[in-house]
Amino acid sequence: MTRPKIFGIAGWKNSGKTGLAVRLVSELVARGYRVSTIKHAHHDFDIDKVGADSYRHRQAGAHEVTIVSGTRYAIMHELRGAPEPSFEEILARLAPCDLVLIEGYKREPIPKIEARRLEAANRTPLAPEDPHITAIAADHPVPDAGLPVFDLDDTATIADFVVAVTGLKTPEH
Repeated sequence: MTRPKIFGIAGWKNSGKTGLAVRLVSELVARGYRVSTIKHAHHDFDIDKVGADSYRHRQAGAHEVTIVSGTRYAIMHELRGAPEPSFEEILARLAPCDLVLIEGYKREPIPKIEARRLEAANRTPLAPEDPHITAIAADHPVPDAGLPVFDLDDTATIADFVVAVTGLKTPEH
């Protein structure tokens, strides 16, 4: 399998990025695509609960902790003071898929849609400063955008746009 297509969702906090990402994953998977996601967090986060065995392994100083079951596995990699890996380094670690949907990484030079909601913490438009933003998805009218504007909840139409922009082929699996 060749390098997957990449498409991003950018926006400020509470702009609707996660909801749109989740809906797009559901829609594209229903269409037969294999979709992976990368979410960039600007804060410390945990995916294992305090006291869980994996947490205890990590707290003990393990470099990577892998949790494996009959239904899934997860690898947590502790940076232990090392710099945050680059976008390309993270992308290289993913298993083969058709599309990698990126949430966050708003400054990466990848095609992306800007999510906008009236309730967002910051409503400063990103599109005028980012030539990689190919469309806007908003919960309000966006006059004079100079780009395609979609209703933030119109998942099927946004999915059609992502397929067209990335050049995704009809799934064969």
